[in-house]
Amino acid sequence: MEKYEIYDDIKTRTNGEIYVGVVGPVRVGKSTFITEFMKKLVLPNISGKYPKERAIDELPQSADGKTIMTTQPKFVPNEAVKICVHDNVDMKVRLIDCVGYLVAGAMGHIEGDQPRKVKTPWSEDEMPFEEAAELGTKKVMREHSTVGIVVTTDGSVTDIPRANYVDAEERVVAEMKDCHKPFVMVLNCKSPTSSDAKKLAASLEEKYTVPVVALNATEMKESDIDKVFEKLLYEFPVTSIKLRMPKWLQALSYNDEIIQEIASQMRTFANGMNKLSDVDKNKLVFTESEAFEPITFTNIEMGDGTVKFNIIPKEGLFYKVLSKECGYEIKDDFELISYIKELAIAKLEYDKLKTALEEVRETGYGVVAPRQEDFVLEEPEVIRQGSRFGVKIKASAPSLHIMRVDVNTEVTPLVGTEQQSKELVQDLVNQIAESPESIWETNLLGKSLSSLVGDNINSKIVMMPIDAQRKMRKTLGRIVNEGKGGIICILL
Repeated sequence: MEKYEIYDDIKTRTNGEIYVGVVGPVRVGKSTFITEFMKKLVLPNISGKYPKERAIDELPQSADGKTIMTTQPKFVPNEAVKICVHDNVDMKVRLIDCVGYLVAGAMGHIEGDQPRKVKTPWSEDEMPFEEAAELGTKKVMREHSTVGIVVTTDGSVTDIPRANYVDAEERVVAEMKDCHKPFVMVLNCKSPTSSDAKKLAASLEEKYTVPVVALNATEMKESDIDKVFEKLLYEFPVTSIKLRMPKWLQALSYNDEIIQEIASQMRTFANGMNKLSDVDKNKLVFTESEAFEPITFTNIEMGDGTVKFNIIPKEGLFYKVLSKECGYEIKDDFELISYIKELAIAKLEYDKLKTALEEVRETGYGVVAPRQEDFVLEEPEVIRQGSRFGVKIKASAPSLHIMRVDVNTEVTPLVGTEQQSKELVQDLVNQIAESPESIWETNLLGKSLSSLVGDNINSKIVMMPIDAQRKMRKTLGRIVNEGKGGIICILL
């Protein structure tokens, strides 16, 4: 990543306020790391003479040897300072130094033969130096930092063996993980490029599942700081998975099998993925899918923790889904255009009937009014009324009158004895209670109930004589045109 991108993304993830808790065992070079960090990144980017001088005065003391130099948590600088990195990335920065967890071989926590007692802001009574050091370190991690850097060492920066640091190191890492804050480890060693340092860094990464950067704190370069923060960026949580897919897929319901496949694949991909470093760059999804091409994520937005995918449907999926949704086989563009043209004509016709059909459902009677293109104009003629003359203009237009007619029918299968009939009735009643829809598939005399009822209804519908239809139409026409509503109907 470019330097600008690293610090711009860090700024976004921390809302522009970077409070770095530098923790770890004692005598590993925490204060040295903070001093060099301030000199390389913070001090050169502080605007103003007096804020810079104040920040220099607040740098922590550091020295070689076994004696503990830091005696209490220290904010460096005391107030967060605003810096501008790479010309246009503005952010507030403050580092927090701490004593750390004690290790065997360190000096300064014993007076004579007794544990050294210190006064702290957290208790009215004096407490042992070791207890105060751990309490202060925990407060730095939990209460004062937005991100953490755990500093440890291979033992080369002091006369204390590496083995003495392991217990305190494990406790610090466990405590940091329990805080659920992004953090990385810095392995401070005199020869960070040596094979031993590289092997130790790799083993620590494997042991703690935390990124480790090996460096020499006293000779730390700006590139080392960039590397630490780049690693730190990947320890921020994944906030979301965003999918880019064709618009037509977004028109499907969530319960559609195609959408469910996408959701299932994303759940599988995200399983166990909490932070950005958990994202498997080589993991493919849809490897066995019949609908989508195998893909991996397209990119990660470090600034907001978003993992992005481009969903690529396989050739032919569009027409397969379209055919399913329409209930009509569509294989290619030609059939699609042809079908749309047919639908357009059907839509125009349906729009004429839509209002009338709604009226039929509500009242049982609906009218489709004629449109201007349906008007038929007869030849005008001159008329006379007494001494006055005028022009008669006659026009006609077809209107559709739609009525709901409830058709009644009965199905009376003869099944045998009275007992058998009662049993059949009881079976039908139970079936209606349990599954009303399935009653229509009940087999009666070799046919389903749906077929028997449907046949009877259809036969009644087509039985209306043509002459009766003509008379009904003529009668309705007179009522409409003459405005008379009185009807006497005699059925023979």
